Amino acid sequence: MILARPRTPRSLRRTLLLGILLPVFGFLVLNTVVLYRQAQAAANTAYDRTLLATAKSLGEDLEVSPSEQGPQLQASVAYSALEAFEADNRSRLYYRVNGFAGEMVSGFADLPPPRANLPDQNIYAALVHFYDTRYRDTPVRMAVLLQPVAGAAGHGMATIQVAETLELRETLARQILVDTLGRQAVLVLVIAMVVVFVVQRATRPVRQLSHALAARSDNDLSPLPLEDAPRELHPLLAATNQHMERLSQLLDHQKRFVRDTSHQLRTPLAVLKAQVQSARRGDLPAPQALEEIAHTVDRATELANQMLALAKVEQLRQQRDEVPDTDWAETVRQVALDLAPLVANQGLDFSLTATAPAPVRSHEWALRELTRNLLHNAIKQSPPGARLGVHLVSDPHTVALTISDDGPGIADAQRERLFQPFATGASPRPGEAGSGLGLAICQGIVQSLHGSIELINRTQRGQVQGLDAVVRLPRSVAISV
Repeated sequence: MILARPRTPRSLRRTLLLGILLPVFGFLVLNTVVLYRQAQAAANTAYDRTLLATAKSLGEDLEVSPSEQGPQLQASVAYSALEAFEADNRSRLYYRVNGFAGEMVSGFADLPPPRANLPDQNIYAALVHFYDTRYRDTPVRMAVLLQPVAGAAGHGMATIQVAETLELRETLARQILVDTLGRQAVLVLVIAMVVVFVVQRATRPVRQLSHALAARSDNDLSPLPLEDAPRELHPLLAATNQHMERLSQLLDHQKRFVRDTSHQLRTPLAVLKAQVQSARRGDLPAPQALEEIAHTVDRATELANQMLALAKVEQLRQQRDEVPDTDWAETVRQVALDLAPLVANQGLDFSLTATAPAPVRSHEWALRELTRNLLHNAIKQSPPGARLGVHLVSDPHTVALTISDDGPGIADAQRERLFQPFATGASPRPGEAGSGLGLAICQGIVQSLHGSIELINRTQRGQVQGLDAVVRLPRSVAISV
């Protein structure tokens, strides 16, 4: 099996340097090519003027003589006359003079004749044309001058060709290219140094932030400072601080959960151990001892289940997953059916109103835990034979669950602490009997679903007649039934 090579992380500094230097380098290369061509064209223009002067000089030595065929062009030009126009010994000049009828009069006979499609206009006042060609397998620059010649014997148009090898032009072009590349190289070096300095300075806050995070202790989740950070890093730092705040809350909850678990489970386990030791000694009859042990195990099991439910509610607060739509009415009916034996044992006058669909965006287990805790507390606080009502109503925006019992209600002094974990009182109250986790679980579920929960005493003539537990949750899309 071939393992894939881990991908190298992308460097921010390398990305910035390449993103800045590559376009600059590409522009400088293009600029170098353009400048070289412009310099080459300027050199050609300068040397073409020398070729034109050479051709005109040759034209001044032309004469017209009479002959039987008519006026004839004559030229007495020595090659030594061209030496004055040769810049140095690196270039050579060749010429050819053609007469009125195109016949060769003087010069190099093997010099190629002028092109047939010469342009009609140029930048010079004289009838001269320049082009590149080859002579004796050597590239040359050719100048063709149409020179009018007149004399006593007649007049006509002479054609003067002057060709120059390109050594001197190429040497000059190379020198221009070397000078240009040297200046461009210095410019690239200066730009690179400036860019590297600026990028290093711009990314310094990122490195400082990484060093600060690396130097932190494992349990340090305090917010990162935003005052000295660049404005571009503020969104990242704000998101990091939010994430660290959630982690801090989660760690605090875990610590509190472990502390509460160890504290709350210690008592039933100690009682269970004492009951087992008493049964071994024979202090109680075996059936009675087993009954007490079973009762203690039931209490410990209920406590453990409620603490696990509380931890699951905290997880529900932290998660950002997609939450499904659940029919709360169906959940209420199922919970009422599950707790029907407890209602029957108390002989309660039970009424249930939950017929219309009540869609709520929540997990089904959360609604079940919420409804079960509230209804179970109401059953325990209701006197035998009392009334117990469960009503679920909804409007286009809200779904409200009201559980009404005929219990003693709650005192004002205890109202604020009822939703705290392990809250207990001197007398049985909703959420205080048993472990004291029921209402804490309910409040956690309601807050995670962006709802509200209230415990309201029903009074008549100043006397408490019972308690209404009212939960309101946002209504979701309709569920087809």
